[in-house]
Amino acid sequence: MKSSASIAMGKTSNPNQLQRLGILLSGRGSNFLAIARNIRENKLPNVEIAVVISNVADAAGLSAAKDLGLPTALYVSKGRPRADHDQDLIACLRGHKVDLVCLAGYMRLLSPEFIAAFPNRILNIHPSLLPAFPGLDAQQQAFDYGVKVAGCTAHFVDEHLDHGAIILQRAIPVLESDDAHSLASRILVEEHIAYSEAIARVASGEYEIQGRRYLQRANA
Repeated sequence: MKSSASIAMGKTSNPNQLQRLGILLSGRGSNFLAIARNIRENKLPNVEIAVVISNVADAAGLSAAKDLGLPTALYVSKGRPRADHDQDLIACLRGHKVDLVCLAGYMRLLSPEFIAAFPNRILNIHPSLLPAFPGLDAQQQAFDYGVKVAGCTAHFVDEHLDHGAIILQRAIPVLESDDAHSLASRILVEEHIAYSEAIARVASGEYEIQGRRYLQRANA
């Protein structure tokens, strides 16, 4: 996604058509489970999980997806060239007719070929108020820096780390009683809310991106 681009996204041809999610995860999958719960509780209408994919064999999130009866796939990434691994992911996601790819604690950078395969259709949730504190251990970074406000960011994924256009952010105060662990726990609560809200906004198709600015249309 180039900073000078202007991209308009219209409604799906059938507003009642289910938008199919492909979930990528590497660990416990708490954001995935929050999304799945919101779908079951009809808080995410017109959205379904098409497949859950992990790059780690013993990822708890993958086991949870199997327990929920969802389609799953495992492509172990360790020791494989990134491009080769991502080609397997692309084929799997396309085979499941995925509309949106959602990274849910997926601890691997995506190749340019993967980004190009799903332009403006890959979402991520990051535990900081971007552009502050990208990368790993964002909560610890924020705490060590001494910020007074922290939070999370739901954003599109582009070829740069934690860089794509921001869909929404949720902020919380950093309490005097916080340590890095308690701050991370409170941010995670906000992640579970923000990610589903971002998915609902994007799945509606009622938005456009102007440069780096995500704009929700008034009638969405």
